[in-house]
Amino acid sequence: MALKEEFEKTGGWLFRWRSYLPLVVVALFLLAFRNFRYPYDSQALARFWETICLLISFIGLGIRIATLGFVPAGTSGRNTKGQVARVLNTTGMYSIVRHPLYLGNFFIWLGLSLFLRSFWFSSTIVLLFWLYYERIMFAEEHFLREKFGAEFSEWAERTPAFFPNIKKWQSPTMTFSLRTVLRKEYSSFFAIMVSFTVLKILGELFIHGRLGLDRLWLVLFGISLIIYLVLRMLKKWTTVLNVEGR
Repeated sequence: MALKEEFEKTGGWLFRWRSYLPLVVVALFLLAFRNFRYPYDSQALARFWETICLLISFIGLGIRIATLGFVPAGTSGRNTKGQVARVLNTTGMYSIVRHPLYLGNFFIWLGLSLFLRSFWFSSTIVLLFWLYYERIMFAEEHFLREKFGAEFSEWAERTPAFFPNIKKWQSPTMTFSLRTVLRKEYSSFFAIMVSFTVLKILGELFIHGRLGLDRLWLVLFGISLIIYLVLRMLKKWTTVLNVEGR
């Protein structure tokens, strides 16, 4: 099989399973925790660093929100059975970068990896992320090129693949939909909070030899859990979060 077809086939498979395969890095997280310590044995510095890491991941979530809040149905999102694209998104976030959702994912993973304060671990996560999503982006762009032809080629020619160029910004053609964001991204928000809570618990375990979680993290996790449950019920049992054409 030629390399081009191999990239396309592998990328398509990774695309369908992209929400689950990153779980394989759990073993790397546990390995990196072996030398986990508070910076200068200071819990205050540790909390400051944890806040920075959480904010970095929230930057990633913000990029995803800024993308999904403006796009129509049947394009960007959690398509798991195959590529879907009724129209080619070229405005808003898609006017400055071709893969804004994956850029958002990158910051989410970067924030999580930095939590452990390990250079080798964060570097490994960045490398794995690039190798993993490179194949997915290749498969996506092959699909879009086949479907939209010259329109895609012209957009790809002027728009960076992964590193944004804000000078090329074009205002979105659709208005921002908060209900769409709440329907699509409530699970991403909760996943971030769960991941950081688990990291915090594991950190306490490796440092003190016991399970523990301070009051602030308990409150943050509790709030995120309530938000998740409320939005999940609204999405599953009502049409409150539904927006026509989104």
